[in-house]
Amino acid sequence: MPAITFTPSPVPFPKKTLPLLCALMLLPPVAAAQAQDPATTAAEDATPRFDIGRIDVQVARRPALSARQLLTSVDTLHRDVIETQPAQAAWELFSLVPGALLTPFQQGTTSGKVSLRGFNGEGEVNAVKLLIDGVPANSHNGNMPYLDSVFPLELEAVEVVRGTSDARHGLHAIAGSIDLRTRRGGQGSTVRLGVGSFGQRSVELAHAGALSADGVSLNLFAGRKTSDGWRDHAASTRQALSLRLGHAGDGWTRSLSLRYFEHEADEPGYLVRSVAQSAPSSSPAHVATDGGRRHTVQAAVQLEGALSPELGSSSRFHVNRFSDDRWVRFSASVSQQERLTSETQVGAATTLSWRPRMLASRAGLHDLALQGGVDIESQDNISQRYTTAERVRGTQTRDQAYTLHVAGAHAQALVQPTPALRLVPGWRLDRVAGHFTNRLTGVESPVNDYGTISQPKMSLLWQIQPQLALHANWGRTFQIGTEAAAYKIPPRQADLKPSINEGWEAGLRFAPDEATTLRLAVWQQTATDEVRRRLNDPSGDSDNIGATRRRGADLQLRLLPAATLELWSALTLQKAIIVTPDPSAPATRGKEIDHVPRRMVQAGVNWMPDEAWRLSAELQSQGDYFLERTNSTGRFGGFTVLNLGTSWQLSPRLRLEAWVRNATDRRTEYVWHDGTQSLHSPGAPRSVSLALRSDL
Repeated sequence: MPAITFTPSPVPFPKKTLPLLCALMLLPPVAAAQAQDPATTAAEDATPRFDIGRIDVQVARRPALSARQLLTSVDTLHRDVIETQPAQAAWELFSLVPGALLTPFQQGTTSGKVSLRGFNGEGEVNAVKLLIDGVPANSHNGNMPYLDSVFPLELEAVEVVRGTSDARHGLHAIAGSIDLRTRRGGQGSTVRLGVGSFGQRSVELAHAGALSADGVSLNLFAGRKTSDGWRDHAASTRQALSLRLGHAGDGWTRSLSLRYFEHEADEPGYLVRSVAQSAPSSSPAHVATDGGRRHTVQAAVQLEGALSPELGSSSRFHVNRFSDDRWVRFSASVSQQERLTSETQVGAATTLSWRPRMLASRAGLHDLALQGGVDIESQDNISQRYTTAERVRGTQTRDQAYTLHVAGAHAQALVQPTPALRLVPGWRLDRVAGHFTNRLTGVESPVNDYGTISQPKMSLLWQIQPQLALHANWGRTFQIGTEAAAYKIPPRQADLKPSINEGWEAGLRFAPDEATTLRLAVWQQTATDEVRRRLNDPSGDSDNIGATRRRGADLQLRLLPAATLELWSALTLQKAIIVTPDPSAPATRGKEIDHVPRRMVQAGVNWMPDEAWRLSAELQSQGDYFLERTNSTGRFGGFTVLNLGTSWQLSPRLRLEAWVRNATDRRTEYVWHDGTQSLHSPGAPRSVSLALRSDL
């Protein structure tokens, strides 16, 4: 791995905001009593969550309100499920998450995406806030290049929050959030060596240990994954390195984390339908020099602890750096283009959580907690494009530089009038600033004056019986333009308004015993003036889709019939339509939004007949989707895939893992439409992978 160098670009902050945030973040640990969360285990068990994998019970609780107390849809993949997955990229893990839609481009560094709640993963409307250990990790346009920087062996859990009722996040949290939680603390080292079909090779090392007797800990990870790809011209190399230094003492936890990732890959390109059916592993001649290089760097400082027995504080400061250089030619009828992206993001946040027990007692409340915080995300970005021929530059078609600053504040409360009733009202405010320069023309433009974007929230949980709980939530989130669409560029005269998403959910959670969990929910999310990014337009502008409505129902079941057996399944039914189209596209009225299947199914079985063996079966299925907004070019993309895996504990420190992916050898594909024809990216056939894991 080459030496790591990092020189952040200067990013202007609002002068009054950054010093305040930094001062709060570096608040000294006075009155360092240990903060405890008095919410009962029964109350957390009633939260409408869904867990896959064995749950490790943590005695110590963080002072901030957890996602499980926010009373929205919370799904968690736990470590014992994650660590055995043969995923080449982290986005593949979400095939196990109920209601998560995967978009498998399989095009070099642009390998795949995850989306939620009836939004597609095309990159046009990116509706999911990505976090890595609570640190924002989206690119400017909401995409998820940082998702690939975390390897499965490094993860402790993956937490998915769906819906509009979470007040903690603003920018990009249109339909929910994803938090990748890496391992913290521990002792020892783990090495995992893997091989598989199509030239897959991997080596991963995770180390944890104490550096001193006074609570300083180290978590270190290094990994490399290479593959020849199942299609021609699809070789890929991923490398990741991360380090976390932590210190716990006097009721406070301090940490410094550093993360580096690089990915270099060829692109196999898209095939016309006839070739995709007759020669799916081929690569068209016109993409012979397509491919790319991607680097991400992330650094974060975090401080968390108690100012008093009732008052907790959590603060962070982070810097993200993303650079991407991609050569791509989508079809033989267009020229190759080079796309260069360089982004620097700086952010800070601080949150205070207060549990006034005496006040709650005097008011006759069972429990009361208040939380409030401020945060800022500031970006300095460059986007360039060139026409190229075999990676030789011709004409420059884009040279844009733009800054974006989003400052937010939120407040929410957890109010329990009785043990059976819990209310979580919340409110979030965001303001946007920034500046745009078209360096090809010299035109400069301010950001649209979006005003103060107000987002009220409300959640409710009613524990009718110990086994049965009803929940409901409602909230608003927002979408603003990305790239050039966020700015008032001539000839545009008037400021654009943000698109407001309004969503609700209602459902129940039935747990008659510790071995059974059933969750049923119905939901809806509407948007005003939804916009989508023009992916292949040099201007970087967006199109107005119009008013949209997404509806769905989720059914999830988890059974533990024995200590050695876990069964789970999830069904999502959904439909996303354009209610009131933009006047320029009247034919889209009442039509379905592209690349959103109406049905998704996930199911799994984990059986541990004894301490040495673990046998797993996983099923993923989805229906077809339309390719564009007029719904006139057919439906594609449906599939059903079965994966089989086993893990054998050879000795106390050595374990062998084996997987057969797509065991029934079913055809899968990702499909899109370029305006004249459908273009196909076939998925891999049956494949086998083996891994040897050693705990040192």
